[in-house]
Amino acid sequence: MTRPAEEITQLLFASRGGDAVAMEELLDLVYADLRSLASRQLRGEPGEHTLSATALVHEAYLRLMSATEGEFNDRQHFFRLIARAMRRISIDRARQRLAQKRGAGQHPGSLDEEHIPDDARASMLLELEDVLEKLRAEDERLVQIVECRFYAGLTEKETAEALDCSRRTVQREWERAKQRLKELLAE
Repeated sequence: MTRPAEEITQLLFASRGGDAVAMEELLDLVYADLRSLASRQLRGEPGEHTLSATALVHEAYLRLMSATEGEFNDRQHFFRLIARAMRRISIDRARQRLAQKRGAGQHPGSLDEEHIPDDARASMLLELEDVLEKLRAEDERLVQIVECRFYAGLTEKETAEALDCSRRTVQREWERAKQRLKELLAE
């Protein structure tokens, strides 16, 4: 997310006031960043991709705009919601994949494994979604960290910018989130 935060925030506020041109300018300004996020997201998905990074950006953007009607508090809020939209798309795609396979029933071993079979990866995403909802009840901030780091593939620095906190806070809470997710998965 290399775009000037002030410019993005100004465009968000203008679009909130009904300025359609501002929303178009915003999309032009952040498009490369969104495409980069989408590419990182797709690299973590199982199997052959039926969705390109460009299509993921457009689908996430359309979902976000229809759900929020362009109501964003600031740049950080916008990028958090885009990361969440990409996460929802990943979950929906995993559900579709498993429905087609009639639920492979594979149990995931670890979040860090790179060579997990496609059905098991889809199952893992769905199981992770369930524990994320449990974690959300305990600590919304940890879920935001997971959305940024795991689903959107943001670096520590990018996550800190998106969540308006220090890099050290992101490091500490990312470790805490991973530990808590492991505990919830073990239950």
